[in-house]
Amino acid sequence: MSTSEGTSTGTGGGTSALYTSEAGAAEIRRRYQEALDAWPVPAERVRVPTRHGETFVVVSGPEDAPPVVLLHGSGANATMWRGDIASWAQHFRTYAVDVLGEPGLSAPNRLPLASDAHAQWLDDVWRGLGLTAAAVVGTSLGGWLALDYADRRPERVTRLALLCPGGVGRQKMGWLFKALLLRAFGRRGMLRSVRAGTGIKDPALQPVLDTVVLTFTHFKARTERLPVFPDEALSRLGGPVLVITGDRDALFDAAETARRMRRCVPRATVHLLPGVGHAIFGQTEVIRDFLRD
Repeated sequence: MSTSEGTSTGTGGGTSALYTSEAGAAEIRRRYQEALDAWPVPAERVRVPTRHGETFVVVSGPEDAPPVVLLHGSGANATMWRGDIASWAQHFRTYAVDVLGEPGLSAPNRLPLASDAHAQWLDDVWRGLGLTAAAVVGTSLGGWLALDYADRRPERVTRLALLCPGGVGRQKMGWLFKALLLRAFGRRGMLRSVRAGTGIKDPALQPVLDTVVLTFTHFKARTERLPVFPDEALSRLGGPVLVITGDRDALFDAAETARRMRRCVPRATVHLLPGVGHAIFGQTEVIRDFLRD
């Protein structure tokens, strides 16, 4: 495990695969660095070499506390956990991982979803961080990654907390393609799209909207569908599972997600939040208590 303070995007190719321009990539990196500098608790910035590219991880919390790995969604990076980390780091050793191929500081490689490539990558991340087993919190794409890893490596995942996870309910592609079209209309078009996609209406969350608008103005979003986990894969999940999803999710069929998890996962606790979209806030303590149980 190595530590550094750099801002490189890692190995495995240039930024052109992920961004519309070098200037846009530089602006996203600059904003990310500002957010990292405002991380609310002491943290280490760690770079882990893996067979699929260098991986950037923000590590917080007591060294002897139970480990929790955090996997963000697509179009995001480790700073999406900034509002939760002050609470969680009191009780856990948290590892906020920048997923490969996303607008963070890990390598820009996008691995094939219908394969064991992401499990191989997480094997290397676990090894580089000195982990044998850990709880995992994942949102959206990160939820899909967490489920995939728990299915392939059940001995390495002690429990799962999933926010609007992919791969369970039907994926809705309409919002993504509308967002790509609205990009041509500048900030106003992108803001309209992001509001619809995230479901964020609270004026207090305007800084979050601004960050998402900036990202998707310059970042090339994934356009492939996430593979859906069959019932038998979900039924193999042996540890405790918490699922939180919003009934107005514009990206995934939340009702189907809730229904399948309740039916297939023997130790699942499922919360379907009324009036909530894809972006879920205010669940810090719920997840903390689940992880501590």
